[in-house]
This record gives sequence, structure tokens and C-alpha cells, in this order.
Amino acid sequence: MLISEDESLCAMQGTLPVINLSLADVKQDSYESMTAKMKRIMSALYLRHRYLLRSEKLEEAEKRDFSNVVDRVITDEECMEAVFKLSGYMYRHYGKKVLILIDEYDTPMLEAYTAGYWEDAIAYARRMFHAAFKDNPYLDRGLMTGITRITQESVVSDLNNLRVVTTLSPVYETCFGFTDQEVYEALAFYGLSDKKREVDDWYDGFQFGEHKGIYNPWSILNYLRDRKFAPYWVNTSSNALVGKLVREGSIRVKDEFEVLLKGESVVTEIDESITYAELAGDSKTIWSWFLTTGYVKIIQPQDDRYKIRLTNHEVREAFYKLVKKWFAQSYDEYTDFVRMLLIGNLEGMQRYMEKVTMQTFSYFDVGNASTENDKAEQFYHGFTLGLIADLNRTHILTSNRESGFGRYDVSIEPMDKTKDGIIIEFKVFDSGKEESLSDTAGRALKQIERMNYEADLRARGIRNIRKYGFAFRGKEVLIVESD
Repeated sequence: MLISEDESLCAMQGTLPVINLSLADVKQDSYESMTAKMKRIMSALYLRHRYLLRSEKLEEAEKRDFSNVVDRVITDEECMEAVFKLSGYMYRHYGKKVLILIDEYDTPMLEAYTAGYWEDAIAYARRMFHAAFKDNPYLDRGLMTGITRITQESVVSDLNNLRVVTTLSPVYETCFGFTDQEVYEALAFYGLSDKKREVDDWYDGFQFGEHKGIYNPWSILNYLRDRKFAPYWVNTSSNALVGKLVREGSIRVKDEFEVLLKGESVVTEIDESITYAELAGDSKTIWSWFLTTGYVKIIQPQDDRYKIRLTNHEVREAFYKLVKKWFAQSYDEYTDFVRMLLIGNLEGMQRYMEKVTMQTFSYFDVGNASTENDKAEQFYHGFTLGLIADLNRTHILTSNRESGFGRYDVSIEPMDKTKDGIIIEFKVFDSGKEESLSDTAGRALKQIERMNYEADLRARGIRNIRKYGFAFRGKEVLIVESD
């Protein structure tokens, strides 16, 4: 629907003074830099309304306060009240209550959550929004937009008469993006009708309420301009929180993320009322956040659960690049580990494993070693197999295979029989049997010898065999080699 055809909207146009504020650029890495950024934003906002300095309705003291905001010589508390005070100045100047529009209200909190100062940022936001919207006698109405739902513990939890519209709400379901009809008409205008299928694959997939087939306007406009398929929308926002949630998520989250990257679907519960405090949790809270931010879409409801999939090829392509970036950051160190393993540099292997376990393992990943040893050993086993996967071009890798009198954890057989073979056994610290990780590692080596795990490699003509015991306790690791 054309805005010009909506009589109620046109009748209201120009009848109220408006405060329009965007927080989209508040993406600082510390609380101090965030508050400094907010003062710059308020200064720019006041400059747009500097005509008030000539208003006869304002007192001289108020004009001095106004100028202080412009010059950024204000306290954090005064900055939090700047929108509220501006609404009062405008009310007295125009004699009408004010419409307050705040776009991307939650961007500062998203960045703060990733950077580690969320509690301070949320307290700041509560003070600011409470002053602007709660019992503000100069407010006619307000509108806030963001990607996270306003909840009871949220920044505006005590506002009156609050109406929340989410991606699952039918209200305005065709107003948040381009419909397929609008996109197809634009493609025809630019002589690109033959690209419909590819455009659908790349940019279709958003759903609001019951209306499917919504396209992101930014992506479509960029495609029409460049005539090139690329992840335009995702590249405009920070992927830091996405990375944090997936990397620090549970094994289930990582497994389901891998399924989604393949273009397949997963089934999960959805809770639109998730809070930031719950984000570092199970898959339900993480996929609920992915839904509200547009990264996944609902394929079909299944009772109280939903089948979800990545929204479109644009999102999938962006996530591919994100994952590659994660691995690229540690690729050089990774190749060093493989090289040190092959040449038997025990000290270098130990140093690498200590670093990677501290940076990437979570206690959820490895379980409680005292009660879930089997689960923990499986995790470490799978992780180490992933580290050495590239060796399959020059070596034969086997895992949990029978040899001698039992099953070894990992065997690395060189295709060049003159090279060293390697056997690795994993053990998790058992507080009921051992006093230290050294005891645990020793138990691993003893098992290799007792079970004669080297028999299979020797039968294949490998003369030199190195044997390693990997001992783990949570994020602690110790690697030992038999003499």
C-alpha cells in the first residue's frame, strides 16, 4: 500500500513535533566509549533543533543547558535525560506534545553483551528510556524499533500501555520489507525478470506473522544497483554476537548449527521473550534469538515446537564466511600442531593444546569429568581427530579400532613406511583414582602397553611407533610420551 493513499497517516503528517533518534552506530567496545558516543549523538540531535535557542518560550538557564549538550560538557546522568528535556523544550515551543522515534534501540546492548559490559549498558538504557517514555508529560506517543523483543526484565519493563509487535505478530506483516510482487515488478523494470529464481534463493524467506515471501529491502536495492549476488544485509551488522553464541554454545548448538549450514532444518522450541541473560544457554534461546534477528525462518509449526532453517542463501553465505574466518584465525597455529605431532615436539604440542582448550572449550562441552568421563573422553577424542583430519593425504587415520587385546583411541599410520606411526590414548581425570593429571596421563600410556595397541601398526610394517597419553581435566590438559 502506498503511504500517500493512507488518509489517516496523511492527516497526521506535520501535526506533531518529532524527535527522531537512531542508536545504530553505538557499537563501542567499552562502557566509557559507549557513554562518550551517546554524548556525541545527543549533541547532534540538539544541533538539529538549535532553533530552540531562539525560542522565547525557553528560559536563559534552559538555553545554557541546551548549549552544554551541544558542546558535550554534560555528565552521564544529564545525557540520559537529554531526550526527555528536549521533549519539554519542544512542547513549550510548539504548544504540542511530542512524538519520539528511536530506531535500533537495542544495538548498544547487543554490542555491550559481546564486549562484556552489558550490566552497565542496560542500567544506562533503563535510565534513558524511563526518562523519555515513562510518565513523560510532554509525550504524545513513542515508537521504538529493534531486533530483540522488549521483555519484563528489559530496558522499558515498567512502561504503561506498551504494545509489542514481533516477527510472529500479524500486525504490519507486509510493512517490514518488500513483497514478492514488489520485487518482481522492480526486476521487470530493470530488465532482470530472468533472475527471479536466483533472487528468491538469495533474498526471499523472511516471514512476518502469517505472511511469507518478504525480502530485505537493503539487499534488493543493492542487487538492483550492482546486479551481483552477495550478502549485502548481513555485512551491514556485527556478527560478533552470532559468533559468541555459537562458539560458546553447547555441543547440541554446534551440531544444529552445522545442520543449518548444510541447508537442512532443525526442530526447536521458540520463545520470543528471551532476555540477554538467557542467551548463553541452550539451543532454544539461541535459535529464538536467531529467529527474531532474521537469521532463521520457521518452515512449519510442530505442536509447541518449530522446524527452522536458515532464512536464505544470503544468510548461509555470510555464515560460511564467518566460520572460515574463525578457522583462519587459528590456521597457522593448527598447522604448527600437526607438524609438531609428526616430528614429536612434545613441548610445542602441549603449548598449543593448553592455548586452544582455554580459548575454545567450555565446561558444558566436556561435561563434569568426575561423573561423565565417557562423554568427556568422546568430546576430546572428536576434537583431536578434527585437528589431525588433514593428515589423511599422507597418513591413514583410524579411531577406536581393535588391535592387540583392546581398542586404541587414535592410530596414525604413515603411508611412507619409513615414517613414525603414532598411537594416542585419551583419559579424563578421575578424582576417585588419581591425585594429578600426571597420574591420568600415566594411566593412558599403561593402557597402550598393556593392551598391545601397537600390534596392528607393526603388522603393517611400521617400525617406529610413538605413543602419547592425552590427559584432560576440564580445560586442563597434559600430554606425555612413552620412553
